[in-house]
This record gives sequence, structure tokens and C-alpha cells, in this order.
Amino acid sequence: MNVFSGMIAHDYEQVIFCQDRTSGLKAVIAIHDTTLGPALGGTRMWNYETEEAAVEDVLRLSRGMTYKNAAAGLNLGGGKAVIIGDARTDKNPEMFRAFGRYIQGLNGRYITAEDVGTTVEDMDIIHQETDYVTGISQAFGASGNPSPVTAYGVYVGMKAAAKAGLGTESLSGKTIAVQGVGNVAYHLCKHLHEEGAQLIVTDIHQPSVKRAVDEFGARAVDPTEILQVDCDILAPCALGGVLNEDTLPMIKAKVIAGAANNQLNTNEDGERLQQMGIAYAPDYVINAGGVMNVADELNGYNRERAFKKVETIFDNVSRVFEIAKTEQIATYRAADRMAEERIERMRYSGGKFLQNGYHILSKR
Repeated sequence: MNVFSGMIAHDYEQVIFCQDRTSGLKAVIAIHDTTLGPALGGTRMWNYETEEAAVEDVLRLSRGMTYKNAAAGLNLGGGKAVIIGDARTDKNPEMFRAFGRYIQGLNGRYITAEDVGTTVEDMDIIHQETDYVTGISQAFGASGNPSPVTAYGVYVGMKAAAKAGLGTESLSGKTIAVQGVGNVAYHLCKHLHEEGAQLIVTDIHQPSVKRAVDEFGARAVDPTEILQVDCDILAPCALGGVLNEDTLPMIKAKVIAGAANNQLNTNEDGERLQQMGIAYAPDYVINAGGVMNVADELNGYNRERAFKKVETIFDNVSRVFEIAKTEQIATYRAADRMAEERIERMRYSGGKFLQNGYHILSKR
């Protein structure tokens, strides 16, 4: 593949290929944009079919982090890393120490965190070689498990979406269908139950469903039924691409607000949601609580301060709906516009600022 053509198309700053023969490390780090600050984004370990697929994924993911961090109001740019390999069988401490040395060599342009296929323990090993890592163990003064914080952000963002789509931010008495009840969604359901919402849940992992039924009085349905149930709000909290040409005609909800990444299968599906009159909270805006939480570690983690920052997701989601209404555009486009405008303001405002102990120069 022509890497430069992909970089130029969406204005990526840097792609770094990393290898360590002894440990078997094969990794790619992509830094998309550092206009707002150093690039923050997790390291994913995945058994890609081809090296080209790994490069395509890290480019896509790093650009997504630029938008996510910008929309979240963080002084951070977008980056991501992928390690090629099977997370169940190919990991070893030497691999992550070697990877940590590559991160250290970037001198703060890229800060990593855990992602699919990596763990807090892996981040702790990386931390032996570099300070440019977040999501490490609480023993190091870090934030620990991000799921409760991510869930809280989705909860407050859902209230903003409900205000836009249902006329009230109160979720008491509302019927909410939750697709997937993993770690984040479990904590989301807890908040919804405590406010008095009626829950309908599904998951391919039956013990997770049983826990939601037992603890929150949820009604369980088969995974094939969840998109079709009568409800006020649909919360996709499992796989991406769930909102597509085939599923959208089934949906009866007036609001869609959930934790899953990449909920829209295509941009056209975002346009369809607007035409259907469904209030859709763009995923990277509403599920930004996790990155807000780990970003707080860069200032010396304070849980109360982190949660205060996460509460701003209500305002961010509200702003997306305001832009969409004013400009008569779909909410996914409004979210992109909100992020892009923030980046452009910094890019053309003189742009030099101090971030976490070192200077970052914006693009000119």
C-alpha cells in the first residue's frame, strides 16, 4: 500500500513502524494531529490478516481520536497504536518494554493507554520504560478501571439526548433498551435503574443478562429482538455498525444514545437517522468519559476532578444537537464540525502553549 497517500488524504503527521526481533514486537504508531496537544490514544493488540490491514486500522483509529479528544474539550491530539499479534498467545513482557522504549523515543508526542487486546498490566510494563502512558495501576497513582467513568459519561450524555429528543432530561419512567451489558453497560444500567428507568437488556453472555435482571429488574430479550422493542431510548453498547440500512427500519426508539464505538455503519446511516427524526448522540462524543478520565492522570489523577470533567459531556452532546438544529444537518456531521472548529481555532490563533511540561507547536 502507499502509506503516504493515506497520510496526505487526511493530513496525518507521523507514522512509526516498530520492531523488536527478540520479543517478536511488530507495531505501528500513528499520530494524526497534535494541534491541541500531544496525541493520546490506546494501544490495540490484534491478529491482523495483513500488515496493510494493521496500517489502515491504526490510521482510522488515530484520526478518530483527534475528533474524540477535540470534541471532549481536551488539550490533546489524536494518536493510536497497534501491535500485530494474538493477545492470548503472543504477549510477553519484553514486547511491551520494547514498545515502551519506542514511545519514550517520541518524547511526549504520543501518550498511550489500554485498548482492545491490552490490559492495565500491559500498561504497567510499558510504564517501566516511559512516563508517556496512562491507564496504569492505581498503585502508581492512576485511575484504575475506566468502565464506571465511561458509563457515567454515557449516562449524562443520554440525559442531554433525551432532552433533545423527548423534551426532558429526566429518565425516570422511560423505557431504555440496552444492547450489550458488559462492564460499561452494567454501570450505565445501575445509573438508569437508580433514576427509575425501565430496562430491557440483551447480551450473548447470559450471566451478564442474568445480573442485570436480578439487580435492576430488567426484562431480558433475545439479541435478535433488541432493536425492535418498543422503547423511548436505544443504547447500543456492544458491537459497532449496528445502525445500518437493514436495522434502522426496525427501530422504534426516539433517541439513540449508547457506549459502543462506530455505531453508524456508514455516514449515510447518520443521514437516515436525521430523516427519521431520531435524536442520535454521536458515539465518540457521548462515550468520551474514558479518555477524559485517563487524561486527568497527566495532571496527577484526581477522581473528583475527573468526574467533574466527565459531566461536561452533557454540554457537549447538547451542543451537537444545537449545531445540528441550527444548520439543519445530521448530528454525526454536527459532532465533526464541533471538533474541527475547535482544532482550527487553535491552529490559527498563534497556537503555542505549554502542555504537561513541554511545548507543543500548532500547525501553521
